[in-house]
Amino acid sequence: MGATILVVDDKSSVRQLLREYLVEQGYRILEADNGENALYTARHAKPDLVLLDIMMPKMDGYEFIRQFRKESRTPIIVITARQEETDAVLGLELGADDYVVKPFRMRELLARIRSVCRRAEGEPQSEDSLERGEIWMNLTTHEITVSGEPVALTPIEFDLLAVMLKSPGRVFNRTQLVDHLFESGFSGLERTLNVHIRNLRKKIEPDPSNPRYIESVFGVGYRFCKESD
Repeated sequence: MGATILVVDDKSSVRQLLREYLVEQGYRILEADNGENALYTARHAKPDLVLLDIMMPKMDGYEFIRQFRKESRTPIIVITARQEETDAVLGLELGADDYVVKPFRMRELLARIRSVCRRAEGEPQSEDSLERGEIWMNLTTHEITVSGEPVALTPIEFDLLAVMLKSPGRVFNRTQLVDHLFESGFSGLERTLNVHIRNLRKKIEPDPSNPRYIESVFGVGYRFCKESD
């Protein structure tokens, strides 16, 4: 049996559809019909991934992310019926890893799931750790410290920092970062990449409004400041 996925949606028909398809793909499926039940299930069953609807009774998807991120880095893919970009961006800002908009193709969702799971598991590395300035990260265990203090990053944030940390001073344009992070070709990522950068800066920068490590290169993209060594 493959990874365990927690499907959170208040509509039983949606849960059934996702369950039947994903079980055929080799996944083990858990279900919850609102954020409160999802938190209970996630805490006890420890899923490998959460597929999360936003608009639900009792506790919506946003509040679930807020509470769940206090205790877990398990990847979250937001499923939203709304077409507005702001809904997806808020989910990313709160700590989600990816999103899909209903209606979606099952093959697209499967590609997202596989990509996020690979990222969470970590790819084989030729070196175990990287260190630049006050930042240290272990590429095998996904541990990271800043000035000696442990920092919790989502899988996307970790990979984003790792790719820049490996080449300090190199400017990565948005397309390069998209290609590296999202093999599935996530539509809209270039418009939301800055959200992940902003979240990452909040966690590693002494002053996120005046970045010391991750610099913006106007009109191009981002780079890890070489002077941080």
